[in-house]
Amino acid sequence: MEIKQLEVFLAVMSAGSITAAARLLDRSQPQVTRLIQELEASIGFPLFERNGPRITPTAKAILFHTDAERFLTGIGRLKERAETIYKEEMAPFEVAAIPAFAGGIVPLAIAEMPESLLPRNVHLRSISAEAAVQSVLSRTADFCVASLPIEHSGLEVHGLFQSPCVAAVASDDPLAAKATISMSDLADRCLITMANPFRLRRRVNQALEAVGVKPSRIVDTNASLNAVRLASAGFGIAIVEPATAYGVEMKNAEIRPLDLDIPFLFGIFSAASRPLAAGVEELIQLIIRISAARMPGFVAHDPGHIERVADVTFGADQPGQEH
Repeated sequence: MEIKQLEVFLAVMSAGSITAAARLLDRSQPQVTRLIQELEASIGFPLFERNGPRITPTAKAILFHTDAERFLTGIGRLKERAETIYKEEMAPFEVAAIPAFAGGIVPLAIAEMPESLLPRNVHLRSISAEAAVQSVLSRTADFCVASLPIEHSGLEVHGLFQSPCVAAVASDDPLAAKATISMSDLADRCLITMANPFRLRRRVNQALEAVGVKPSRIVDTNASLNAVRLASAGFGIAIVEPATAYGVEMKNAEIRPLDLDIPFLFGIFSAASRPLAAGVEELIQLIIRISAARMPGFVAHDPGHIERVADVTFGADQPGQEH
């Protein structure tokens, strides 16, 4: 198995055809075909089903693609790191964050970084909480910002935080005239919220059950930005976390507090016993300061109480230092 074979495989997966991959790589079609065949012979299974000029990835190719992409990305980062060592430059920042933060607050924090602490290369990945934690544990990310629950002995906790969820509605929705949106306002309306049943969605479901409210329809998504945009189009009322609501500017969307506290819980984590560069530490502190400034009801919890904080449910009053 050679790197050039993996590069061709990723190009075909990305472009969707041998012809397009050849153009992308500035190679001939026969070269691309030959390298794919050599890779298939090396790994022992077919990567594409061929039907005339059309190709379709096999199920095994789809599974293989994730690891191949991760490997080549790592090779690229290794070359980049070698260059920074040679030039005696600062190491790149590797940041993993859930979409709620990768789309708003983390970029705001990066933009405020002092030039003297900012390296030439910064890598920000928007991924799930589970994947973000694994990135830290595998040392492919310096730190991550992720929603709770998270429990792992290999993590150092740089902060645990809480802020109430909010509602997003279209600017021309009658509810936009209200200072606070009540849970009862969701009755017979379309609710737009998150999909993951083990994180924020669980607390939203608990809140709906507690007040006996049944929306007419529920639309879920894996990113709050999608939910807010649906709400801004007048499709329904979104219940989202405050990082997206107050970290990203939205057109035709109004953000309102809810009459019931549905807590959004998140933390910042790095690998245990891994020293962080001064610039990385500064970026973490900027993320915390911007979050505290933008999120109403922001609370910082004791980092040593991660299990107790992760169990916070809607309407709960937990001890913490308010900012």
